[in-house]
Amino acid sequence: MEALNDMLDDATAGLYVQQPNYYGLIEDAEAIGEMVHAAGAKYVMGVNPISLGILKTPAEYGADIAVGEAQPLGLPLSFGGPYLGFMACTTAMMRKLPGRIVGETTDADGRRAFVLTLQAREQHIRREKASSNVCSNQALCAMVATVYMAAMGPDGMRQVATQCVSKAHYAASAISRIPGFELRYRGAFFHEFMTGCPGHAEEVMTALEREGILGGYPVDGGILWCVTEMNTKEEIDNLVNILKDV
Repeated sequence: MEALNDMLDDATAGLYVQQPNYYGLIEDAEAIGEMVHAAGAKYVMGVNPISLGILKTPAEYGADIAVGEAQPLGLPLSFGGPYLGFMACTTAMMRKLPGRIVGETTDADGRRAFVLTLQAREQHIRREKASSNVCSNQALCAMVATVYMAAMGPDGMRQVATQCVSKAHYAASAISRIPGFELRYRGAFFHEFMTGCPGHAEEVMTALEREGILGGYPVDGGILWCVTEMNTKEEIDNLVNILKDV
């Protein structure tokens, strides 16, 4: 926080904060927001929509803009996509969200040129001339997420978030009791947490994969684990037993 405060000045346009952060920890987002606004900058938060079932909303943290990945809202993994992104802002900024951003560059001959740096997902060709369509349908993904949230309702969303927290903390407690797999960070977390790893993390992942388990993500200094509402206690106990054997 002290380092961030030193970095913020009149030249700062905005700050992006991920909540929970890369290591799964919950940031002191409210205090960060106050620091950002005191510097006259905008506050942008990237959030996991499932976590909002129990955590404060970006607006409650004081964020001006909220962005995130909506894949957890009923969208299957589908080997990497298509998924759905979302963006929201305060009423005061609603008319300032650009549909397109034009950037300046130079062409192959060094002449001044302009390009669409940000644009909506679209094909630059008349419909009757188009011979193929290789786009993914974001509207379909949005409909799936809408149906999911409507079916779950506020209580269901809260229950899913609670299941994530409960199972993740159960897993973290069990895994961290294995020598060498102690928790790296003691802060509050949602459904991701980092542990140490004795030996090579890739060997651990291979052993888990042989048992049909997609393990954690090897990072510098250990393994980043993720547990969701889909994981059962029996599956977590099986994972722990495999780690002990490895």
